[in-house]
Amino acid sequence: MNYPKIGIRPIIDGRQFGIRESLEDQTMNMAKAAKELIESNVRYSDGTPVQCVISPSTIGGGAEAAKSEEFFSSQNVCATLSVTPCWCYGSETMDLNPLTIKAVWGFNGTERPGAVYLAAAMALHAQRGLPAFSIYGHDVQDADDTSIPDDVKEKLLRFARCAVAAGQMRNRAYVNIGGVAMGIGGSYCNSDFFQNYLGIRAEWVDMTEILRRINLEIYDHDEYEKAAKWAMIRCPEGMDINKEIPLNKKIDPFEFKKPHSQEHKEEDWEFCIKMTLIVRDILQGNPKLAEMGWLEESRGRNGILGGFQGQRQWTDWLPNGDFMEAILNSTFDWNGKKEPVTVATENDGLNGVSMLFGKLVTGTAPIFADVRTYWSPEAVERVSGWKPEGKAENGFIHLINSGAACLDATGVSKDENGKGCMKPWWDVTDDDISAMLEATDWCSANLGYFRGGGYSSHFRTRAEMPVTMVRVNILNGTQPFIQIAEGYTVTIPHKVHKIIDERTDKTWPTTWFAPRLTGEGAFKDVYSVMANWGANHGAITYGHIGKDIITLASMLRIPVSMHNIPDEDIYRPNTWAAFGTKDLEGADYRACAAYGPLYK
Repeated sequence: MNYPKIGIRPIIDGRQFGIRESLEDQTMNMAKAAKELIESNVRYSDGTPVQCVISPSTIGGGAEAAKSEEFFSSQNVCATLSVTPCWCYGSETMDLNPLTIKAVWGFNGTERPGAVYLAAAMALHAQRGLPAFSIYGHDVQDADDTSIPDDVKEKLLRFARCAVAAGQMRNRAYVNIGGVAMGIGGSYCNSDFFQNYLGIRAEWVDMTEILRRINLEIYDHDEYEKAAKWAMIRCPEGMDINKEIPLNKKIDPFEFKKPHSQEHKEEDWEFCIKMTLIVRDILQGNPKLAEMGWLEESRGRNGILGGFQGQRQWTDWLPNGDFMEAILNSTFDWNGKKEPVTVATENDGLNGVSMLFGKLVTGTAPIFADVRTYWSPEAVERVSGWKPEGKAENGFIHLINSGAACLDATGVSKDENGKGCMKPWWDVTDDDISAMLEATDWCSANLGYFRGGGYSSHFRTRAEMPVTMVRVNILNGTQPFIQIAEGYTVTIPHKVHKIIDERTDKTWPTTWFAPRLTGEGAFKDVYSVMANWGANHGAITYGHIGKDIITLASMLRIPVSMHNIPDEDIYRPNTWAAFGTKDLEGADYRACAAYGPLYK
């Protein structure tokens, strides 16, 4: 695979006969140190360490800058990091490629004015309309100090994480399987947004393609047998809520809500497992299909994410996509641990993008959920007799959907201290997988919602964990913006959970979310977070990653309209300061409008 790489540009004072010669080793060592730091700490979404390439030589002028660009053009470089300990000639050495994401690290030392070059370079980037991130250590270092200060490490790594996330999206595809679900705005695929802001091709596949592949048996039969045996053992059936609902022929003359027979349920399992294999193959391809004679299908769609409409033209008569979505979005399946395959429920591609952002910067599985209900402390106490406490004391938001959430959201994987967590997929253990499966059962689909049947994953998040809820929205059809809410999943007494959870649908997975409050604006209280959220869905990723999402958004030129990240943690291109330094949200909007989308 030709991975998107970070190109490191060692910039040097080009004056011969003493100055350049004295700086060669120090400059190149800065580049090597940055490469080592990034490759040791940042991974692609498939778990491979990120690759950095260094210019063939130090860059002291335009000729060497051109040679560097020529080399990088053969290496799939998506971002460049220019490093220098000294004064250099800015316009002669800067990266002029409009498609690379840029940063400059100027060494903070007094022997040579690396900081002066950094300032000059930032001014030049601003003049040329090329946003660049500025990296400059807080404390002065000695000229022979080869260490990288912690504050510089933080900026280097955040830049690398986010730039590589952007690079991995470029020239990939979003595969819509179906169309708009139930009139949901996020289900409408704006191909201009995907192309101009993310570099992603939008593709459409009719849902009947799944039926064609089932009927013609275009899937790996051996893998199906393996998956079916695994599901029979590891995916126990839960409650059948349909047995609790009396039939009423006046309301339901066709008896859609009549509980399915065991034989029918077994057929549903077979269908759901095949659909899981097929949707994965549609997105990613499968060489096994070529061996079977299906060469076109074996290639896949180059999908980095997908969406499945389901409701209602499919689910009114066919099994729902909950099992498929839950398993693909999780960090494991019948083959063991795996990279999550991002699939958006109800074909909500904007929430799918939000999920993808989280996966790319963390390697963890994102949770797809309805942002369903705000429970005030007073309401909780009124219906349950329990007064919320701890992180739940200000109330919480009920995150729930019809069983499509990743199983990692159970919160039963354990970190090194034995606490519940959600891990990068490459760190998931067999014990974690067993715990997640044991914490989940699979309920027969509520036939009132899903006349065609199917299965919904059913669990509750069992750990208090730091998480970040993200949503991409589009304003007036053309302007994307992002909302971010850091907070915690909260656990509540089981009796209380049962009382309030069953007011929605007791067969679906539930996560209780308490956003971190600031006392101001949209985060003055939990109600205000819910009231200001821009859509019915949210993507929840493990960890407090809001600062990474803000940095990534600035690279893509998507403004952030709502967040609870401290100002000191916000890291955007240096030129954002030209649009204002007091109202950072307003400055972000103005900067993004001025520069336009990354791939315009």
